[in-house]
Amino acid sequence: MGNVLAASKPIAAGGLPPPLPAEPIPASPEPEKPLENPGSMEELHKKCKDVMPANFEGAKLMINKGLSNHFQVSHTINLNSSNTSGYRFGATYVGTKQMSPSEAFPVILGDIDPAGNLNANIIHQLTPNVRCKFASQIQNQKVTAAQLTTDYKGQDFTASLTVGNPNILNNSGVMVAHYLQAVTNKLALGGELAYQYGPQVPGGQIAIMSAAARYATEVGTWSGTIGLAGLHICYYQKASDQLQLGVEVETNLRMQEATATMGYQIDLPKSELVFRGMVDTNWTVAAVLEKKLQPLPFTFALSGILNHTKNQFRLGCGLIIG
Repeated sequence: MGNVLAASKPIAAGGLPPPLPAEPIPASPEPEKPLENPGSMEELHKKCKDVMPANFEGAKLMINKGLSNHFQVSHTINLNSSNTSGYRFGATYVGTKQMSPSEAFPVILGDIDPAGNLNANIIHQLTPNVRCKFASQIQNQKVTAAQLTTDYKGQDFTASLTVGNPNILNNSGVMVAHYLQAVTNKLALGGELAYQYGPQVPGGQIAIMSAAARYATEVGTWSGTIGLAGLHICYYQKASDQLQLGVEVETNLRMQEATATMGYQIDLPKSELVFRGMVDTNWTVAAVLEKKLQPLPFTFALSGILNHTKNQFRLGCGLIIG
């Protein structure tokens, strides 16, 4: 008996065996982030487009004056060799329907020149999900363009319908339908259907479809559309707090043409300076510099565009007050 007791395992105090080590409890998976609204098709290439410079020609003077928290007017004088030369008066009204800290509706804005040529836009948020936009243009006392767009924004999708230049007498017009769906938090897919009808259209009517996609990561954003008309691809990247890059490739299958454009934007907050530049495959180089002249409420703008193959150069100089 003594040998048997000696060979057995020792018994812990209290007569119980030592407790086994506790197994780690597996961590519960993190709940997936709900899909967000992907925005509208109009905003598909917005990040890349904002990097490209908006060039102008000649001399430009703009004076902005806020009359109240809801009403602002502007006076713009352009001196150049194109048909945009002259004086234009602009006005902007922002309503009292506050939808967010940065948005209020309705928004009414437009500008007119001494000859009566008018551009007008009305934007109104009817409900938290429905927004309407109306744009009209009057030239030589005739309505040359009229367009109504209605956007419906769901939790993870946006559907839009645009009706342009409807003419009941001629039975003509244009309708465009957009749909953009968030598939994941990084990927959105959608499509566009454009339909035009009228006596000037071969066959009386024509419809064109195209597909769209956008893939956004922390590094950059890819966006593109492809259809019978051609292919349009954009890439945007914020390289640093001071530098943003954008690349755009646009093809036209009917014209057998393709153009690639590379643009960049440099922000120097301490110097109150913004510089945008671009170069494309048509040998066009363009840039715009905007410098705030603190402490005065002035912004100086300098624009230049050069085409090497056509030996064309255009220079613009502007001052914005207010």
